[in-house]
Amino acid sequence: MLQKVVRSTVIDAPIERVWAVLRDFNSHDQWHSAIAESRIEGNERSDQVGCVRSFTLKDGNRIREQLLTLDDTQHKSTYCIVEATLPLQRYVATVTLKPVTDGKKTFWHWESTFATPPGMERELSETVAKGVYETGFDNLRQHLLQRNDLRTDRGGAMPTALPVPTRRVVLQRYGGPEELRPENADADSPRAGEVRIRQRAIGINFIDVYLRRGWVPQMLPVSSTAPGVLGMEAAGGVIDVGPNVSGFLPGDRVAYIGPQPGAYCSVRSVPAEWVVRLPAAVEDDMAAALLLKGITADYLLHDLGRVQRGTRLLVHAAAGGVGLLVCQWARRLGAVVIGTVSTDAKARVARDHGCEHVIVTRDYRFADAVQRLCGGADVVIDGLGDAARDENLVALARRGHWISLGQASGPLTPLPPDALVAKSLSFSRPVVFDYVSTHAQLAERAQQVWSALADGAIKPPPIERFSLDAAAQAHARLESRATIGALILVP
Repeated sequence: MLQKVVRSTVIDAPIERVWAVLRDFNSHDQWHSAIAESRIEGNERSDQVGCVRSFTLKDGNRIREQLLTLDDTQHKSTYCIVEATLPLQRYVATVTLKPVTDGKKTFWHWESTFATPPGMERELSETVAKGVYETGFDNLRQHLLQRNDLRTDRGGAMPTALPVPTRRVVLQRYGGPEELRPENADADSPRAGEVRIRQRAIGINFIDVYLRRGWVPQMLPVSSTAPGVLGMEAAGGVIDVGPNVSGFLPGDRVAYIGPQPGAYCSVRSVPAEWVVRLPAAVEDDMAAALLLKGITADYLLHDLGRVQRGTRLLVHAAAGGVGLLVCQWARRLGAVVIGTVSTDAKARVARDHGCEHVIVTRDYRFADAVQRLCGGADVVIDGLGDAARDENLVALARRGHWISLGQASGPLTPLPPDALVAKSLSFSRPVVFDYVSTHAQLAERAQQVWSALADGAIKPPPIERFSLDAAAQAHARLESRATIGALILVP
């Protein structure tokens, strides 16, 4: 016979604050006193329906539970036990939250059904009711108090929005990937004009490497007392918004890019002007892998390169995150696309993504091959930096345009004017954020990326996923020159 345990309580905090904790399927080791440690298996997101959390109780028992449903609109989730050392059989539980009258308090209903071995019905029902539910109610109240989530000012007014826990990766000094360290922190309430987002996928870009190395210190000053956080883009769901924000509601699926780093975290508040809604067909992982790189490909081809039928386009790192998008899109525009890669495996991927000619080189020698294949490049898109400097000058055709997009091999040595005069060359060094300096520009370019994805001008890129805590390994992988496509972090 199935047992049923039901418990309810009122938490003295707005529903968004309580839900922000409970919707994270792996947060209970941070607030429930019965839990010793917990992890999500397979590096899945802790709010991904179907994910499994494996945790150990402080009494030594071990349990594996699976998230069955998660509804941000009704503030409701269900989960079940798939394996346990406790004899709780066919255990299914439901958590439901509802706002109380004025919206400053939350009604929390927690119930479960399960079977037990004969004679253990009362014992296990008491364990669930008191040891899990009632203790959990008290623990969460204390957890929110410790994080100032239930504190009021001397006048007794309840804040409109309060801090929530976040996991972040910090940089205390410039250097290699080993300098990236994960830690727990609080995500402050959104200020006026801001949107607070629970991030489910975070894009990794080469600018993150430049910042980590200290090549752009004015953009990310760091110290042991004031660590910095990398990351320029992410995707996830809206938790809440600050004053003077319209157009975004809790639960909305969104993505953002912004000129200030700080995305390597699980919860972040960002200016609303950085944020765009996601189409239903674009998953969070895809948005984090595509948005910044796709917008970059858009302005490189349409604004700077003015690529059209017959344009001879040379793309370095053609199998990288930006390279794959540029090659496909340029081929759709009718360009002759030549790509450089470092391995034969990458050459095959580049050909599959629009490269008509692929040059395999690890020593940055490619100019002779470009001249032989097409008589020189009209446009060069270069993320290699100084190691490719002299070869680019030779590879360009007369009146060619060199777009310096990055510096993977090191900062570019300044070009003397005479280096350009010889063939009437032009040179540019663009920054993506100047092409999306208003929300209208960002929304328009984002839509062009989603439309290109929908009509097949670009294909979904290969994605390598790393947990947020494994950011150091992800950076090492990116710098190894072994990656194909995009890399993302999953909180």
